[in-house]
Order: sequence, then C-alpha cells, then structure tokens
Amino acid sequence: MKEEVKLTGELPLSEKVLSIRRVTKVVKGGKKMHFSALVIVGDRVGKCGIGMGKANEVPKAIKKAIFKAQKQMAEIPLAGPTLLYNVTAKKGASVIMLKPASPGTGIIGGGSVRAVLEALGVRDAIAKSMKSNNPINVVKATMEGLKMMKAIHERNIIRRKIEETVV
Repeated sequence: MKEEVKLTGELPLSEKVLSIRRVTKVVKGGKKMHFSALVIVGDRVGKCGIGMGKANEVPKAIKKAIFKAQKQMAEIPLAGPTLLYNVTAKKGASVIMLKPASPGTGIIGGGSVRAVLEALGVRDAIAKSMKSNNPINVVKATMEGLKMMKAIHERNIIRRKIEETVV
C-alpha cells in the first residue's frame, strides 16, 4: 500500500492505494494484460472519496483512480475525532458495521476500512467487516455507511429546526 500527500486547493489531500489487480483477457493472439487500481483520497478533516481506475499500466491506472476519487469526494460530519452514530451498511456481499469510540481507542478495524477512516480524519472508531472481505466492496460499503450517517445527521438538524420554530 502506497500513500502520498499532495497540495491541491486549501488542504493537503492524502492518497492511499488500497489494491492493484492484474486483469488478463484471453484473445485470439494471446493474453492481454490490464491493471485496475483502487484508491482512497481524503483531507483528514471530514472529506474523502474512493476511485477505481483501469489502464494498460499501473501508474496510469493509479492516476485515473485518484482523479475519480477527487471528483467523488464527500463531506461527512464527525463528532470531533470519532463518528456520530452507529451505522451498518451493505454493498454486494460485504456488510460493514461502524461505531463511535471513546477518545484514545484508535481505529479498530481491518485494512480497507481503516484506510477510509484515516483518510476521513477519524481517530477513534470501531469497525467490523462481516461476510465478504473483497476490498472493493468493503470500501464501497464503508463509504455508503458514512453517507448514511450524513443523511441521518441532516435529518436530525431539520427536526431540531422544526422543533425550535414550533416551541
């Protein structure tokens, strides 16, 4: 796993390559090799995105993945160094459970989930990956869970505003 930090805009973005796969296609003349890369990009302050890139060479696949990840960055609300709520999300055959943790706990979770939470800027959380451990689906399920957390948070804000106007 390779990690870089680049300056783009205001905050430096950290990039981490989670997986590189060699894909072989059998054609009439022999075998054609291609590569696919899975990358996580985050600013460590509440924004992160994932991207997949495919190309004939590894560096090109990584560049494409980074570009896609930067385009798909999502802002996730955090409660200081931890998550806001317990969330369970599913993508494909992967099921991810994310829980907030008390300060000093650290990130307790597998490699792919840990990378997403670190890129987001979470320092204390508990994550459990159940069923499939395919890194692509695990990362997608983690992002889906984080986006669900954002939706829950926005709903709670709306409810509080409604309560304030009624009272």
